[in-house]
Amino acid sequence: RKEYVDLYVNYTFNKSVQKPFEDFMQGFLRGCPARNWKMFSPEELQVFLQGHATFDWHLLEKNAMYRQYKKLDQAIRNFWTVFHKLPEEKKKMFLAFLSGSERITGYGLECFRFWIADPQVENPDERSPYANTCYLILFLPR
Repeated sequence: RKEYVDLYVNYTFNKSVQKPFEDFMQGFLRGCPARNWKMFSPEELQVFLQGHATFDWHLLEKNAMYRQYKKLDQAIRNFWTVFHKLPEEKKKMFLAFLSGSERITGYGLECFRFWIADPQVENPDERSPYANTCYLILFLPR
């Protein structure tokens, strides 16, 4: 029985996926040659490929830049007050709304910069916030 279980497990986890894995590895190495990624530890490579999943949200606030706003404007202060009261999951949803992803690139939050801009519309009470994910701009009507 032990031999059967060992052979079954080996087939399931190794032999049955060997060909698809080799095809994947060949394609991966074509796009990202081994000499470029062998310098990373497994943890570093995971962060590089997937991005960071935990954040210092106050650092996000510190790195924010403003267009047609100043850091001490009431709308900005209100935004950050509400943002910091959100649960972690909602903050990640905001990050996805802003950037298209719940994660930050491998460089980390220290290098993540985004803009909060006033869309300068005639009646801001009739407009909702919206984002330009390509340029990391949150348009926040006054």
